[in-house]
Amino acid sequence: MADWTYRIIDQSGKERKGNIVAESEAEAKNKLKMDGNMVISLTKATALTKEISFSVGGKVKPRDLSVFCRQFTSMVNAGVTILDTLDMLSDQTENKVMAKAIRGVHAEIQKGETLSDGLKKYPNVFPDIMVSMVAAGEASGKIDVAFDRMSAHFEKSAKLNGMIKKAAVYPIIVVIVAIAVVIVMLVKVIPSYSEMFNDLGTELPGITKAVVAMSDFVTGYWYIVIAVIAAIVIAIKLYKQTDSGQMFFGNLARKVPVFGKLNIKTAASNYARTLSTLVYSGLPMIEALGITADTMKNALYKKALKNAREEVSKGVPLSEPITACGLFPPMVSHMTKIGEETGDLEGMLTRLADYYDEEVELATQTVMAAIEPMIILVLALIVGVLVAAVMAPMLSMYQAMDSL
Repeated sequence: MADWTYRIIDQSGKERKGNIVAESEAEAKNKLKMDGNMVISLTKATALTKEISFSVGGKVKPRDLSVFCRQFTSMVNAGVTILDTLDMLSDQTENKVMAKAIRGVHAEIQKGETLSDGLKKYPNVFPDIMVSMVAAGEASGKIDVAFDRMSAHFEKSAKLNGMIKKAAVYPIIVVIVAIAVVIVMLVKVIPSYSEMFNDLGTELPGITKAVVAMSDFVTGYWYIVIAVIAAIVIAIKLYKQTDSGQMFFGNLARKVPVFGKLNIKTAASNYARTLSTLVYSGLPMIEALGITADTMKNALYKKALKNAREEVSKGVPLSEPITACGLFPPMVSHMTKIGEETGDLEGMLTRLADYYDEEVELATQTVMAAIEPMIILVLALIVGVLVAAVMAPMLSMYQAMDSL
């Protein structure tokens, strides 16, 4: 397979540029002409002309999906056809991966596929929940309503993710800075004092001996330190890929101090928001639970919801397995049960999601307020130990001089 750079005139009369993968120039031309395009030029792509995507893993952010759904709804409601809507959105979408996927969906519809089938062929861009919602909208004739609901869903998901990242970024940055300071002290500062410590001719304090020994080890065997750290990181990543590792870290995320409650409330919000959106679209409960389970990042909640799907398929009310798993806060099972009894499960889940969205925001603020003094204390401890290690011999020397 080779990459080919093309310039074409599409069916709407617009000039387009891009790349296509094909075995030969003839095959590339045939692919382009199949979509009703007129080929102006077609050359083998080089390192300079090859289309490059900078999106890591080809993932599209919830915010991008929210904007796409909102714009799609506005254009369709204005009377623009789906093909023209996709055509315009592919031109104005800044994310290259998403723009390419939209053009692909446009091509699939021209071949006679439905919009949902076209979206399904790009799972790294359009998630299952979106494909299912669009399919339900096509079946009911309310595709604009489906996209409007999805825009709200992705917008709130983006807000939720932003709050979680906000809580995590600050401590991560501080930890990185602290590690950098310690490395500089051990590699540059402490060695410069080592000769002076040796010339003192007095017994060094224990804290100074420990820091000097650590400095000597880091400067002399830095490759061992790097190898050990790399081995630990690789081992953790490999363990996280196993079932037991996913369960271990899933349980750890729920119980870790400060962040545990935030993770639980985030999972509750994600469950309620996703399931309410799918139930609203008219999707069968069993299928909706399967999709909701796949959206859960924590393996414990994923397993619990898949088990709930099995129980519901046997005729058991959803509230029972949700209560039995013991992972969700009591309010989640109570509101789910009330929704089942009143026949308004979608409404109850929507209100539940709104409640936990606010709870996540409050929990994030609480986490930030709790972490800041903890980080200050840790940094003070690290700096204090290093300063004490440097100053202790000097103080001992001054005391010895005073006694003379």
